[in-house]
Amino acid sequence: MPAQANVPAEVSALIARKDLGALKRYLEPWLPADIAPIIADLPVEELAALFRVSSRELAATTFTYVPLEAQKKLLKLLNQEQAAALLNALPPDDRTAFLNELPLDVAMQLLSMLTPDERQVAQSLLAYPEHSVGRMMTLDYVAVRPEWSVRESLDYIREHGYDRETLNVVFVVDERGHLVDDIRVRRFLLSPLDRPVRELLDGNYTMLSPTDDREKALGLFKQFDRVALPVVDENRKLIGIVTVDDMLDVAEEEATEDIQKMGGTEALDEPYTTISLARMVKKRASWLVILFLGEMLTATALKYYEGELAKAIVLSLFLPLVVSSGGNAGSQAATLVIRALALGEFKLRDWWRIMRRELVAGFSLGVILGAIGFVRISVWSLLFPNTYGEHWILVAATVSTALVGIVMWGSLMGSMLPLVIKRAGFDPATSSAPFIATLVDVTGLIIYFSVAFLIMRGTML
Repeated sequence: MPAQANVPAEVSALIARKDLGALKRYLEPWLPADIAPIIADLPVEELAALFRVSSRELAATTFTYVPLEAQKKLLKLLNQEQAAALLNALPPDDRTAFLNELPLDVAMQLLSMLTPDERQVAQSLLAYPEHSVGRMMTLDYVAVRPEWSVRESLDYIREHGYDRETLNVVFVVDERGHLVDDIRVRRFLLSPLDRPVRELLDGNYTMLSPTDDREKALGLFKQFDRVALPVVDENRKLIGIVTVDDMLDVAEEEATEDIQKMGGTEALDEPYTTISLARMVKKRASWLVILFLGEMLTATALKYYEGELAKAIVLSLFLPLVVSSGGNAGSQAATLVIRALALGEFKLRDWWRIMRRELVAGFSLGVILGAIGFVRISVWSLLFPNTYGEHWILVAATVSTALVGIVMWGSLMGSMLPLVIKRAGFDPATSSAPFIATLVDVTGLIIYFSVAFLIMRGTML
């Protein structure tokens, strides 16, 4: 078998020479699952030529690794018969994911190219809500009966398991198709051939409903460390399975969406390099406008304290330093809490524990920053006596004390706001770091000038 590193070059060379016979012979020794990820990066035109001579299984497997835009172009380069063969060969879950990304008229056109059986499967999966387990499940699984022997089960697996999604787990159903248990295939391999399947049952399994949200499925995969989970209807009848490879895609999508929201933008829904400029601007503009309007409150607050600034202009020198520290602390707290909440490290009912923890952390961080600020102002005043005036000690005390309060407030807001948003039924990632920073900017000004008035009253104010 040729070295993997040389495969794309060899395939491209054979396609360029239009030696399709040699190309077909070159691909024969490979298992589709091994070669598909390697050749998926070939130019679309070369993939189209390759699909015309390769097996349906290799074409379908490779297609699932190709980016969405390339998938669309690829189907256009194939004739109707080739495109129909490819769509019919795709695993049901991958086909559903592809059709779900297309405009309705295009999806309906492709559905008409499927065989009656495959069209029925595709339509049944597309009928489930978007982002539900039903949209992700596949019907390609192996199920055996509890009254069979291990020998009968292995014979059945050999006969029917070749094109199944996974053979790591074998599902056990009764005569009416109701789920009884799931068994790892290694237990079959290590058990006596005449042993009944019912003796392998341990009842240690979990299941999903087709209407369950995919985030729930992701949580169960993490909790039970499974490679596949069964999907049952309201009568516990096995109707499909969800596999871990789909869950990895979900985890990546969810993490990407959260990161984008925490950066102060709407989720892009498609890769950054392929989304249209107009759509990207639209998704980014909404949050920027909201944050801009929020920052206007900062100007309003500054106007309110205009008299204090006129009397002690030195206070303005430390405004960016003090206020941004609170926003940074709030962004840190929000990021940590949102991620811990997503990983299930705590529940909403633990809000008091989180609040107490962040108050202590915020106080400690504020003391650290306040001490640094006090030392910096003191040293600068000793080296350059006229920098902050004769009341520099009051300025240092104001800045350091305000830092403690603002950092504590930022940490509290950053930790609690995601929990409030989650409690209201929204995605906590929408309490993005820029939003927290904007909110803390406004309230930080109030804290800063309130501390200044208390410390400097009778001298500079």
